[in-house]
Amino acid sequence: MKKIFMIMLMIVLMAPSAMAQDVYMEILSKSKAMAADENGNPLLRQFSQFKCDALDYMIIKMREQMPDSTATFLDKQAFALNTFIDYYTRTLIELNSQPEAMQIKVIKQFMDVSLSNPLFNDSDTEMVHAYVNDGNSLTRFSLDTDWRRASAAIYNLREKKE
Repeated sequence: MKKIFMIMLMIVLMAPSAMAQDVYMEILSKSKAMAADENGNPLLRQFSQFKCDALDYMIIKMREQMPDSTATFLDKQAFALNTFIDYYTRTLIELNSQPEAMQIKVIKQFMDVSLSNPLFNDSDTEMVHAYVNDGNSLTRFSLDTDWRRASAAIYNLREKKE
């Protein structure tokens, strides 16, 4: 499992810049379609809506604070966000038969990793923590997250536990 994650990470890091924003746009369009599908699974719709909001936030903040950043940087962040959410989803499914206390502990680990890896250090905590503060949301993550660092951190944390 660790080797697969590292290979995926290396592929993203070596991705040519000719695909400028292709990854970002692909993830955003698929997430929008899933979030808008009223017949779709409510949990998948919720996860997809979070991806849409996180990606929209990311591009707005990048244009404000990092106008010289490359589309490749945006693609890498989008891919890492997608990886983080997919890993989170798989982990929740695997923990489904575990005691509730264990599930809460793992969810908190994902939340803490998201909160402790900001990308923009945005002072508007009300907005960036909107999902964190929503007790009904399963995606209680900060919008202001460096998804590449967060993905690596949660993967390393979870691998040590297993």
